[in-house]
Amino acid sequence: MGQLTLAAAGSVISLFPIAHAGAQEGTQERTQDAVADSPATETAPAPLQYEVKVNAPGDLDELLEKNLDLERFRGNPRMDREQLQRLVRDTPEQAKNLIATAGYYTPVVTVRVDTTGAKPVVIVDVDPGQPVTIDKVELELRGFDPTPPLAASEPYDTEALKRSWALKTGSVFRQAEWEAAKRALLREVVQTRYPRAQLVDTQAVVDPETHKVSLLVVLDSGPELRFGELRIEGLKRYDASIIRNLDKIRPGDYYSESALQSFQARLQDTGYFASVEVSADMSSILGEQIEAGQESQQAEAAGAAPEARPANRGPAPLLPLVVRVTENKQQNVSAGLGFSTNTGNRAQLNYDNLNVWGTRFKSAITMETKKQAAHANFYFPTTERGYNDSAGASFERSDISNEITAVTTISAKRNWGGTNLERSLTFEFLSEDKTVVGLEQTRSKSLPLTYAITKRSLDSLLFPTKGYVINAQVGGALLPLLTDERFVRVAGKAVYYRPLGEKGELIVRGEMGALGSKEKRGVPAVYLFRAGGDQSVRGYGYQELGVKEGDATIGGRYMLTGSAEYQYWFKPKWAVAAFYDAGNAADTVKAAMTPKSGYGLGGRYKSPVGPINVDVAYGHAVHAYRLHFSLGFTF
Repeated sequence: MGQLTLAAAGSVISLFPIAHAGAQEGTQERTQDAVADSPATETAPAPLQYEVKVNAPGDLDELLEKNLDLERFRGNPRMDREQLQRLVRDTPEQAKNLIATAGYYTPVVTVRVDTTGAKPVVIVDVDPGQPVTIDKVELELRGFDPTPPLAASEPYDTEALKRSWALKTGSVFRQAEWEAAKRALLREVVQTRYPRAQLVDTQAVVDPETHKVSLLVVLDSGPELRFGELRIEGLKRYDASIIRNLDKIRPGDYYSESALQSFQARLQDTGYFASVEVSADMSSILGEQIEAGQESQQAEAAGAAPEARPANRGPAPLLPLVVRVTENKQQNVSAGLGFSTNTGNRAQLNYDNLNVWGTRFKSAITMETKKQAAHANFYFPTTERGYNDSAGASFERSDISNEITAVTTISAKRNWGGTNLERSLTFEFLSEDKTVVGLEQTRSKSLPLTYAITKRSLDSLLFPTKGYVINAQVGGALLPLLTDERFVRVAGKAVYYRPLGEKGELIVRGEMGALGSKEKRGVPAVYLFRAGGDQSVRGYGYQELGVKEGDATIGGRYMLTGSAEYQYWFKPKWAVAAFYDAGNAADTVKAAMTPKSGYGLGGRYKSPVGPINVDVAYGHAVHAYRLHFSLGFTF
């Protein structure tokens, strides 16, 4: 047998065996006999099957396997020997173009076909050569000078913009990184006071002999823009103050994409609107551009060269701030079912009304295995100073560790601040009935005032991987009015997130609390401390750690817990976790600092509504395993 050879891009490619000339006559006779005996209609020949093997260093093999036509057309029903020959001929040039995007401009590509096996195997060998590195970067930033009447304004930090450029000299030049760097540079500018910025020229000049590349990027800022007056569209039932009081953008402020997004998020969080769109009206800028174009055309018609207009010619018009809303239905009823390893099965019924005496009314009835609760609250529109006030009442009954409590609460609360720094002041009256199994029932009342502050610095509120959250509370019932036992209470908790490697993550959590009072009897159980459960010390039941009283466990004066957890994300949405928790609650500092420990393994999944956590923990003090399930992280 002989071989048909094809030359492709300077390489010799061995393809399919063919018959010698002397053997062809007999073959033709047999073929003619077969044709004479075959039916009029023949079955279409089966498609040619072949394999592809790429030998390339680093990630180049994956790049070629995903993009070569050899791979894309493998298994195509129309594939035959002629089509495969064409693909093999074209592969070296196609491979070189693909490899160039990874920074290699002088590769040697050899393609051959192995026909010794049951299927032909196309083998692509790649020697990428020396990578091209960045030798020179020239960033030309045009404009960026304050508009003359606003010359006293804070200048734009162009040096910081240049420092943010991602591609540094000496690094390997890759096409994808080059495109990403240009997009990032433009995005950083258009999100600030220059939303009309444009890349007017970009060049990457490669010298294959020296393996160097020179980069040029010319960016024009366009006009400097500022916000104007607020314009509201779509309101029907609600007062415009609901929107105006949440607007922290003032006329004359620099245009900012983040300011628009923050305003939109605050409006969405109110619950009054089914949809919210916050934008700046650019029509005034478009009008100016049209006027400039008309002047240029008139100058050309008159035979004169059009006058060059600087990017920041004259004071830029103020951009009206436009808010378009679609109001939510005034009333809404919803129900849900759930399960928690802390409190058991759960059924919930909610009723909301967005306009009750000018307030937002929210109510719910929740039935759980260990807890039953009902609450109704009125939320007032945000004030001009940013205060969110609410008032309401609630009733909750719980049966935990043989302590049965029934608490009725009337409260008034003020919240202020944003997501990163949130503060609140709560004034409430509590009336509590408590029954400890084997002991007599007690009743207490209290009128406490509590101040709380929460500081957040996270890369994501839904799936945090870096940053921290800190919460601190201080309060108490200091006056004898409607109070059986005066007390002072402080509490705090923190969570810290830190990436470890490309797929690992460390989570450290801690919580503490202390109560000061002459007698513990008379202090509502909700202000005492317990530990144990999904968000506390795993390996123990919900609020199982506390002070033993008869056959029950009740809250103590002091509490201290800590946790360390390592998560490994072996897939984008799936992780395994190993953790160690420790803590206790007691009536003395010494006992609270004598921890009960729990440790184990778990799984994590990133669901659309937050992380789902499933843990199996061993409680060292009780010598038993416990399953824990939770959704999201609470703080």
